[in-house]
Amino acid sequence: MYETKEQVLEKILAQEKPKCPHCGVEMNIWEVPSIPMGDGLGWGAPYLFLCFNDNCPLYTQGWSNIKEHYAHTASYRCMNYPGTEQFELMPVFSPMGGTGQVVDNEVMAQEAVLKENIKKGFSILADCYVAKDSPSVLRIILDPTEPSRVRLKAADMIGDIGDLEAIEPLKNLKVGNPLIQEKLEASVKKIHERFFTRECPFCAETIKKRATICKHCGREVAGL
Repeated sequence: MYETKEQVLEKILAQEKPKCPHCGVEMNIWEVPSIPMGDGLGWGAPYLFLCFNDNCPLYTQGWSNIKEHYAHTASYRCMNYPGTEQFELMPVFSPMGGTGQVVDNEVMAQEAVLKENIKKGFSILADCYVAKDSPSVLRIILDPTEPSRVRLKAADMIGDIGDLEAIEPLKNLKVGNPLIQEKLEASVKKIHERFFTRECPFCAETIKKRATICKHCGREVAGL
């Protein structure tokens, strides 16, 4: 199941921060950069835990070890994959290396705003559901500033309240989020089921499920 960065972050924030096995200091939440690591396959997660204790033995001794064995100016930070006991080493090439992606304080503030926006969005969707206001739900789906969880819920809800006129706009939407896109496709199917319709395999127009001849293109559709 595909997860958004917001959903991954929520899980990480709910976890207890691990302590660095080299110094015992609580590790920081770290957002991975867009640059691939190691074999180029990526970091494996959008957020990791890193030790930024400048007195950590791994970090302090790393400078001399790398200088002696590899003739480079660099050291290591201890890295942990959230939810696991997997600790690895991440090279850094200056005392400031990686510090730009430490997001603890900023994340806490953003998380509070995100939760409030999700609460507000769900409240609006509840009103839309009661009023059968599919145009407003569609606007939420199209708004990239809305939290992904709200847009995902909206994409699912429109299948329950949308009418036949909503099918064509939904089929042509490209939202840039695989999970939301999948929900939109499921909602199109749900609308067809609710109205006992289907798509003509030849002209793609909406026709009745039991139709034998397409009223739009005149082709025979029985059994198709």
